Amino acid sequence: MPPVTAYGAVAAGHAATAEAAAFALREGGNAFDAVIAAHWTACIAEPVLTSLGGGGFLLARPASEDARVYDFFAQTPIRKRPASDVDFHPIHADFGTTLQEFHIGYGSAATPGTVRGLFRIHRELGTLPMPLLLEPAIELARQGLRVNALQAYIFNVVRPIYLLTAQSARRYASDKHPDRLVGDGETLRLPELADTLQALGEEGDRLFYEGDIAAEIDKLCREGGGCLTREDLAAYQVKRRQPLCISYRNTELLTNPPPSSGGLLIGFALKLLERFTPHGIAIDSVAGVSQLAGIMQSANEARLHGLQTNSLDARMLDPELLQQYQDQVRGRARAFRGTTHMSVIDRDGNVASLTTSNGEGCGHLIGETGIMLNNMLGEEDLNPHGFHQWPENRRLTSMMAPSVLQLDNGSVVALGSGGSNRIRSAILQVLLRIVDEQLALLDAISRPRIHYENELLHVEGGFDDALYRQLDEEFDRVRCWPERNLFFGGVHAVAKDERSFDYSGDQRRGGVAFSVS
Repeated sequence: MPPVTAYGAVAAGHAATAEAAAFALREGGNAFDAVIAAHWTACIAEPVLTSLGGGGFLLARPASEDARVYDFFAQTPIRKRPASDVDFHPIHADFGTTLQEFHIGYGSAATPGTVRGLFRIHRELGTLPMPLLLEPAIELARQGLRVNALQAYIFNVVRPIYLLTAQSARRYASDKHPDRLVGDGETLRLPELADTLQALGEEGDRLFYEGDIAAEIDKLCREGGGCLTREDLAAYQVKRRQPLCISYRNTELLTNPPPSSGGLLIGFALKLLERFTPHGIAIDSVAGVSQLAGIMQSANEARLHGLQTNSLDARMLDPELLQQYQDQVRGRARAFRGTTHMSVIDRDGNVASLTTSNGEGCGHLIGETGIMLNNMLGEEDLNPHGFHQWPENRRLTSMMAPSVLQLDNGSVVALGSGGSNRIRSAILQVLLRIVDEQLALLDAISRPRIHYENELLHVEGGFDDALYRQLDEEFDRVRCWPERNLFFGGVHAVAKDERSFDYSGDQRRGGVAFSVS
């Protein structure tokens, strides 16, 4: 077979993010250089979805080494403050069709891992100088980004957060309407963030965790009602973990391991599906939707049980436990956050799958750095025991599940998704479309999805009309969405075989994908 001639393939949630990855590949970098450059740039191009004040995960599969996961997600503070002393309050995000409550303020911020994570990945896997990988992000922040319709919509959804302080409101204000946030087609400039990125390129991650930025975070939180201190930042460590490896039919899935829950729940669902559907599942049918909804409900119950019993680990894949949940599904009546992702594969076969989040942001910028801290301690999904009940100095769990799928024909697929607690259902359905239905990557990602939670079946537009009518009869509570929607995640994926690359960005979340030559 002829050799692959392109530098690689990239998929991300914004054209500027993808172009930064392409820049690194054209400069002679590998897939890991590319996702580092992409992540820096996403902090400008997708500012509500990711930030230097957040965290994430990279599943890295070097061509000649073992796969590993870099966990640079948020860590709970070393010490709590009394709840009465903490700046922590609710806001309501308006999605148009529904309102969702989030909690923000200095007291919602956990220890961020993004900066230390990217520098650790660079030291171990990168080949290009870090200042070079920062160039696309710095240039974009200085020259300005033309905001697209999706990013304008996301800004509007969380506008109470970005209007919380005069400093944030000024920085993200519309040129035409200063009392509103930047809109579709307007230019967003982030000069303070550009200066910060340039300083990080010169001084390294110590600037953030031990230097002036750490001192500023400590001061703001001490005076403003946060829990973070210089001690938290200095102690933060990136965790390097073994990926969770799951066999499904004739394929192998590598994904994010515990203490995060997203990859584990995807594996749990796949193993149950193997037991129920030995010949594969067809999602575009009442039987397929009904069965998949039951599996999703079992995964939800397994997660809650695991959180309550501290057994959210590989024990969930034990055959005896799977048998219990299989019996539950069979016996059940049939009517029963800000995140983004980037995938890169280079021509040498290095694979990078990176998912990152800032929650929605805590509402406060760190001095003149241009960085907004996360609000992970205000995310209900990450705090199942209740707010202010988090264990001290503990890595938070996450639904983020950057993954790599090895097919039996030798092809490899890097994929992941944004979408809060819909991440696992989005990835699961794309996997089933690829493996069980044998669809091409574009079709697997663009086909409509479902999500089942709290006895409510969400069904995306795009299925046959007859299916919707049958589902209304089959389920007590069904919500039909008229068209594709970012509620159902955003799976950005790239694939490689011996001859060529394949790629697809999810249009639900502004996906952009292409080969780099």
